[in-house]
Amino acid sequence: MNISILGTGNMASGLAVLFAKAGHAVTLGSRKPAEAETVARALGRGIAGTGLADTAGRSDLVVLAVPYSAVADVLATTGDLTGKTVVDITNPMTADFSGLAIGLTTSAAEEIQKAVPAARVVKAFNTVFAQVLHADGKVAGRPATVFVAGDDAGARASVARLAADVGLDPLEVGGLASARYLEPVAGLNIALGYGLGLGTDIAPTWLRAA
Repeated sequence: MNISILGTGNMASGLAVLFAKAGHAVTLGSRKPAEAETVARALGRGIAGTGLADTAGRSDLVVLAVPYSAVADVLATTGDLTGKTVVDITNPMTADFSGLAIGLTTSAAEEIQKAVPAARVVKAFNTVFAQVLHADGKVAGRPATVFVAGDDAGARASVARLAADVGLDPLEVGGLASARYLEPVAGLNIALGYGLGLGTDIAPTWLRAA
C-alpha cells in the first residue's frame, strides 16, 4: 500500500517506521518539503519526504499526523482527496492540554469528515503514545490496542488490517461518532501519562472477553 503521512513529528515518524517495516511504501509530507526529506532520510527504510500536495496525490491512504489546530490549513494544501481513506490520529486538545477543545456532540474526526466529504475518514491511532509506536507498538511487551472508527465499513476494515499488519491490536468500534469517546480516552492517557507522571506505557491495552 502507498501511504502518505501528513506531518513529520513523533507520531508521524513512529507510524512511518512501523508501516515501512511491514513493507508499505511510505511518504512523509510537510509544508516545508526539505524538512520532510530530512526526517525521511534519518528514518531510512525507503521512506520518502516531499510537500503536502505531492504526498497526498501519490497515496492510497492518507494519515493526518498534525495537531488538530493545523488540520484546516493542511487540508487546504493537500489537493483532491476524493475517494481516499483519510486516517485521523488527532486529538482536539486545548493549548495547555487541560481538556478537549470540542466534544460531546461532535469530534475532531467528524469535523474533518465535514471538511473533506468526498474522502472516507477513519479515526485510529489517537490513543497510542508516540513512544509506544517507537517501541514497535508494544506496551509492557503486549501489542497496543488501536481503536478504529469510521462510517465507511470498507475503509474502517482496511485501517484495522493495516494496524494488525504492523503488529498492533485493532478493535473496530463502529461509526465515526465513536470518536466522541475515543478522543477523551486520549485526553485521559495524557493526564495519566504526563500530568500524573505514570509514563507512556499507561496507554491502554484492552483485553477481550474469552
